[in-house]
Amino acid sequence: MWGATFIGPLVIIGGNEDKTGDGIILQRVAELTRQSPRGAVLGMVTTASRQGRQAFQQYRQLFQRLGVDDVRDLTVQTRDEASQDGILQHFREVSTLFFSGGDQLRITSVLGGTRFHHALLEEHRHGLVVAGTSAGASMMSDTMIVTGDAEEAPTKNTVHMAPGMGLWQGAVIDQHFSQRGRIGRLLSALAQNPGILGVGLDEDTAIEVRLDEQLVTVWGARTVTLLDGSGVHHTNATESSADRPLAIFGVRLHVLPQGYRFDLTERRPIERDSAVDSRED
Repeated sequence: MWGATFIGPLVIIGGNEDKTGDGIILQRVAELTRQSPRGAVLGMVTTASRQGRQAFQQYRQLFQRLGVDDVRDLTVQTRDEASQDGILQHFREVSTLFFSGGDQLRITSVLGGTRFHHALLEEHRHGLVVAGTSAGASMMSDTMIVTGDAEEAPTKNTVHMAPGMGLWQGAVIDQHFSQRGRIGRLLSALAQNPGILGVGLDEDTAIEVRLDEQLVTVWGARTVTLLDGSGVHHTNATESSADRPLAIFGVRLHVLPQGYRFDLTERRPIERDSAVDSRED
């Protein structure tokens, strides 16, 4: 595994990241790729997208412009393909794996439980950077939001969930967050899973999650909303019918823009990191 003993960072993007200028989020992915001891090779997985080839070509051009010359298409479209013997070798040849947007359920239904999935988890534990945008963000957690009604008060029916890819335990991630008014469905997920960390990512905004350091850093133009359920002391989720409003007491809410960090161990925000913030200048 290249001798690496650290868990690779996760770069989790809320969708619609800047692709026309010197987008700070894709810059950061490129920087992590170039710095990796595994070598500056980025693998693209567009399994979630119905226009996978087009998505690959677009991202290849973007990352090559940002200094990552070797961008490879590692998309698989069937479970048989995801279980082939040569999958692990492909993982060992890349330093970053980037998941495009689309349908997160397609990612898990095609890749979940296959050799591809097992290799992803194993190589991430040995330094592989994993990045994903939109659907590629939602699939990062062990339980993911599949669909949900963003316009209604939280009920059991507000959100539908399924197993994710399990890269980040104890979190649930939602994307396009402020733009699509999704706080209700994230609260619904929290009411039914007290103790988790709900993560709402705005568009053109990302978090870099360092699980080995238990630290989250915010990158991008907008904000990340964190709903901390560790202090929840009441929810009526077990007794409420599917269409009745949910009650939930004790949720802590934090809104963090560019440069702010979050301590996962202490569950507390950390003031702006000037080193990160200076990337905008």
